[in-house]
Amino acid sequence: MFKSQGLRRFFLAVAAAAFLTVAGCSNQDQATNQTPAQGKKAAVAKAAAAKPAAAKPAASKPAAAKPAAKKPEAGKVVAVKGAPAKPAAVSSKVTQQTTLVTVPKGTTISATVSDALASNKNHAGDSFAAILSTSIKVGGKTVIPKGTHITGRVVTAKKGPAELTVALASVDLNGKSYKLVTNPINPSGKIPAKTDATDGDAAKAKDTKDITVAAEHRLKFKLAKDVKLPVKS
Repeated sequence: MFKSQGLRRFFLAVAAAAFLTVAGCSNQDQATNQTPAQGKKAAVAKAAAAKPAAAKPAASKPAAAKPAAKKPEAGKVVAVKGAPAKPAAVSSKVTQQTTLVTVPKGTTISATVSDALASNKNHAGDSFAAILSTSIKVGGKTVIPKGTHITGRVVTAKKGPAELTVALASVDLNGKSYKLVTNPINPSGKIPAKTDATDGDAAKAKDTKDITVAAEHRLKFKLAKDVKLPVKS
């Protein structure tokens, strides 16, 4: 009887061990037979559980305010693109017409020389400056106003016997030069006196004296030819 009970316990123990072995193998097969997708899902769920709660986004910063447009300064004109340009101001001045007026031959021209002249210093061909002393009018119109610049020239200049003659060469009007032709004159205004044999030596001594014309001296000339000059109407 004792033997039968011992055998019975032995068989029960073997049966229990066999059952435990089979159950363990079954669990292992189930773990092995899981699909990759299920494994991924399980891993993602596990990682999500491990992550801390996401921090709340910081409050967005207010956009920077745009600078206000500058107002144009007083007195300044602001150019607007596309705006029609203002027409140029029409000159109110009317262009003056000029006409040519003939100054006749024989007209007297009174001029004041600006440079000193001397028979022993100047030479034929030298030029000198002069200023018109009296206005020249033709038909009631002023052709050459007083104060106009005139250029003269030395015609002859000799030391002994002394001789000096001058003439006018040109006149300046409205920025242009116009040629003048006048008769040569002796600036001294003296006419050589007739002498006889008795006083010949005295006359020669007188002729050797130099002829001089001081600056600001007035001389009178006469036109040898007509001259046409412009006059503004």
